[in-house]
Order: sequence, then structure tokens, then C-alpha cells
Amino acid sequence: MTYTEKVGEKLNTLLERTYDAERGFKKAAENVENENLKGYFQNKAQERYDFGHELKTEIKQFAQEIDKGDSFASKAHRSWMDIKNFFAANSEEAMLEEAIKGEKAAIDEYQDVLDETNLPPSTETLLTQQKNKIASGLTNIKKLEDIA
Repeated sequence: MTYTEKVGEKLNTLLERTYDAERGFKKAAENVENENLKGYFQNKAQERYDFGHELKTEIKQFAQEIDKGDSFASKAHRSWMDIKNFFAANSEEAMLEEAIKGEKAAIDEYQDVLDETNLPPSTETLLTQQKNKIASGLTNIKKLEDIA
């Protein structure tokens, strides 16, 4: 595997997770009634949509194929969110808990790729910016827990 293939593979994995998160946030927005939470989830879905386009641009710089998939883990997670929403006494709180769990996992995934010592500067900068936005969003979502 060449250097660019390795970077492209790592970025495609993040891209898949980004699409998964976008769909998960859209699903969460559909499952809450609180307008603050609905708006938050919609904004996070848009953010992940934007992240996806940025990642695709970065992947294209390495002349790599873009893999737009839907991982099994994300499907299972979204299904679990649906089930939890159906049975939870406070479904909005359940959605927030799942969003927090997902955001923490995303930060870890970004850090795993950033720990790759041979990342090109443009990739490192992009991933750091996206990871920081996710971390900042975690602060905001924790504030929303008090609202729900």
C-alpha cells in the first residue's frame, strides 16, 4: 500500500463515520420535540455534511477513490436510538446521552488518525479543526442536558 493509499483509507474511514453521524443527528432531530434540541441536532447534521465535503476534497488531493458507505455499526446505533426513543421515559434525554456518546467516540476516531505521524500538513490541519469543532459541540450539548 502506498503512502497516499494509506492516508486515503484513513480519510475514507472518517468520511464514512461522518456520514453516519450526519444521518444519526438527522434521526435524532426527528425524534425530539424540544425546539432547542431539534435545532441543535439539525445544526450538527449540517456540520457533519460540511465535514464530509471537506474530507472528500482532501481525499481527492491524494487521487484516491471516495467510499460513501453506511457502516453496520452506525445502522445498529441508529436502530438502538429508535428503540431507546420508543421505550425511554424521557426520550430527549436518551437522545442527548447517545449524542454525547457518539461525539466522544468521534473525537477518539479523529485522534487515532491524527496520531498517524506521517499525515500531510493539510490533512492534519483539517482533522484538527474538525475534531476541535466536535469537542466544542460537546460543551454545548452538555448545556442542553439541563434543558431536556
